[in-house]
Amino acid sequence: MARAKKSFEENMERLEEIVSLLEKGDAKLADSLALFEEGTKLVGTCSAMLDEAELKVVKLQKGSDGAPVESDFLEEEP
Repeated sequence: MARAKKSFEENMERLEEIVSLLEKGDAKLADSLALFEEGTKLVGTCSAMLDEAELKVVKLQKGSDGAPVESDFLEEEP
């Protein structure tokens, strides 16, 4: 059974939990390494999600007829 894809917020919440657990310093070495590995994967996942979201961001500008026109957010203005 495939797991449902977690949201960015859920991934960030888990990452915060991992950081908190590692900062306590109570975990055994093997557990700490497993948490670190999970955290590293979550950072990669969250980074990819942010990159994907950035690609979807568009800037709305007023066209010559006054209607809104979408353009790439990073597009330089004349």
